[in-house]
Amino acid sequence: MNNFERKKLVVIGNGMVGHHLLETLADRQQLSSFDITVFADEPRLAYDRVHLSSYFSGSTVDDLSLGSIDQYQQWGITVRLNEQVTGIDTETQEITSSSGFITHYDKLVLATGSYPFTPPITGKTDTNSLVYRTIEDLERIKSAAADSRIGVVIGGGLLGLEAAKALKDLGLETHVVEFSSRLMAIQLDEDGGNLLKQKITALGVQVHTGKNTQSIGPGEQCKYRLNFADDTVLETDLILFSAGIRPRDELARECGLAIGERGGIVIDSNCMTSNPNIYAIGECALWNGRIFGLVAPGYKMAKVAAAHLTHQNDQFIGADMSTKLKLLGVDVGSIGDAQGHSDGCINYRYLDEAAQSYRRIVVSADKKRLLGAVLVGDNSRYDTLLQYALNGIELPAQPESLILPLAEGSAPTLGPGSLPESATLCSCLNVTKGDIQAAIDAGAMSLTDVKNITKASSGCGGCAALLKNVVDHELAQRGVEINHSLCEHFSYTRQDLYNLVRVENIHSFDELIDKHGNGLGCDICKPTVASILASCWNEHIQIPRHVHLQDTNDTFMANMQKNGTYSVVPRIAGGEITPAKLKVLAEVAEKYQLYTKITGGQRIDLFGAQLHQLPLIWEELIAAGFETGHAYGKAVRTVKSCVGSTWCRYGQQDSVGKAIEIEHRYKGLRAPHKLKFAVSGCTRECAEAQSKDIGIIATENGWNLYVCGNGGMKPRHADLFATDLDDQTLIRYIDRILMFYVKTADRLQRTATWLDNLEGGLSYLQQVVIHDSLGICQSLEQQMQDTVDTYQCEWKSTIENPELRKRFRTFVNNSGGDDRIVMIEERQQLRPA
Repeated sequence: MNNFERKKLVVIGNGMVGHHLLETLADRQQLSSFDITVFADEPRLAYDRVHLSSYFSGSTVDDLSLGSIDQYQQWGITVRLNEQVTGIDTETQEITSSSGFITHYDKLVLATGSYPFTPPITGKTDTNSLVYRTIEDLERIKSAAADSRIGVVIGGGLLGLEAAKALKDLGLETHVVEFSSRLMAIQLDEDGGNLLKQKITALGVQVHTGKNTQSIGPGEQCKYRLNFADDTVLETDLILFSAGIRPRDELARECGLAIGERGGIVIDSNCMTSNPNIYAIGECALWNGRIFGLVAPGYKMAKVAAAHLTHQNDQFIGADMSTKLKLLGVDVGSIGDAQGHSDGCINYRYLDEAAQSYRRIVVSADKKRLLGAVLVGDNSRYDTLLQYALNGIELPAQPESLILPLAEGSAPTLGPGSLPESATLCSCLNVTKGDIQAAIDAGAMSLTDVKNITKASSGCGGCAALLKNVVDHELAQRGVEINHSLCEHFSYTRQDLYNLVRVENIHSFDELIDKHGNGLGCDICKPTVASILASCWNEHIQIPRHVHLQDTNDTFMANMQKNGTYSVVPRIAGGEITPAKLKVLAEVAEKYQLYTKITGGQRIDLFGAQLHQLPLIWEELIAAGFETGHAYGKAVRTVKSCVGSTWCRYGQQDSVGKAIEIEHRYKGLRAPHKLKFAVSGCTRECAEAQSKDIGIIATENGWNLYVCGNGGMKPRHADLFATDLDDQTLIRYIDRILMFYVKTADRLQRTATWLDNLEGGLSYLQQVVIHDSLGICQSLEQQMQDTVDTYQCEWKSTIENPELRKRFRTFVNNSGGDDRIVMIEERQQLRPA
């Protein structure tokens, strides 16, 4: 196609939706049909606003970027960054920008998005009105937080709670002020909102619901004072508004396009505006009287507009607004008619006050269809419920079984074979099971192939596990053998390799690959085999035949930080420490100018050590009675505890003593993934035991044992395994569970995923561990005892060995440090510049 035949396409806005439109045209190989110019009023290309809060926890602008200038050049697209469009002439079909640039269009797409709404409050000024929308907004928040102690977010919706997390990450005492009677009033019901408030308050964010902010004035203790309608006040140094969004429709208004009564550019099901040459997509568009404030509907609009621009058939017919989030560490899920407004609907609710978990489903009058759901505190049932709701799958005879704790007769989990072709697996990219099947039919032979073709799981990533199950199922259905090999060098699973090492008494990677593998190994199999060898034989990881297998952190027995320095984490069993030891830690930190922080596991992290300083630091710590905390390895990390019956008036057992006993028993145990424990002295759960791999909660009769919870990227509450155990039985069960996990789990598989993948789940694990159904419990206990008996502090062994100490040098030819590392002072400590 020559330049005269190519249509001139102008896209105003380069947010996530605008970028997705271009990406869709590229995927469909339709870019050559257009001469494309993109206007963006921000100084950079599109970035991921869904994960904006990660900017305050270490993500960079590059990490968040969705595209690059090189990519746009390859696509042949002209991008005018930091340039605002000031006018659209629909008669001449010309665009005018802030720089005076004028260009013609044949087709125009408005992807102008939205802006944050700030309510008209007396005393509100530009200085005290921060918002949370762009990278520049985040920089302004960061700057304001630097000399602030208290921060307030006005708005307790989804974005407001994300903003609260940002303020908390910046170290501010954080408050959320919400006009309605509950948080997330759109997505949650009264019970769900109240539980969310309780959980967020427990995390240290103060929540004020039912508060109408009437004016802002100068404070007495802080910079500002919020005056509420009920005559109460709240003082703060920083005010951040998150009170909803409004569509950016000013350009459309000025050029005469149809606008909704309350704003928004009116579009039809082709995403076309009232002018046939102009489309609108994303949060600026009003479809059927509705603005969609999530990215997934915007992506769908982008696809529809791309289809219509290229004379293909597709239509926007609305979008699912279900949400699955982790807000300030709390699981929240909302599906369909979460409030139960449908005529004749029936509600089922389940509240577990001990576990702080709430579940509600709304079903049709005939109990055949799921209409909506609310989940707070535990999202493990979200995927299943969403499939029932989206695809109209008939509910089981007892719908309540979908939200009640697992028991005999519970509804089975929906398998990949049960899902219809129309089932949406990836809501962000609108990928259905039918799309997956089509990709496989077209030649995709692996999960990677399917992801590359469909882009599934490249948005929020929440569908990753379901996607893998569907891909494996579909490949198996076509007679394709599912490859479970660890990597190209071993055609065995991790479990197979563990058994080979144990049964054949193999003590080195070289011996294992000679007998059962091929090639030289890789970054996948080497650390996996290193972990297996350590689990089986508990040999020092620094001895020559093992050291080259370790990953970055294990190599130097410390966590490498972003500026190339390392952190030092001594073990503080059960969180109990003497004043004398605290003094030593303070002296070491001062001497080596280390940044000091209390960790979530009740230990003290010392950051900023250079490689050559590590043996010197550990020499002083070990002399004071410390030992390595294994913060660098896939091993037992911490056993968190509350003070229990020793100090607490509610405590029922000595939780500190039990935590110390357990931490010393299992320290040094290597596993497929890191392991964290906690012991609470009563059901108030101050140690948060139900979010740990092994959780123990005291009762008046002994101990309740919880298993396979975690607080990682996909948090999961632990399951109650056994109740009222005596001390000996408790240890025996933990021995068996941990060693069974070490033997049978996959590479880098957390206990939570391991349990979910065990056929029979919790019930099966109870049969193996409590009833010895496999006849292996004596062997499991013996192997654990061997590990306990052969424990050694890896750092103590290292500093006592001159040969091992030689490895810890910043420069090969110089025993000194790297003076190019730049640190700056913040809150009276040094941190990376």
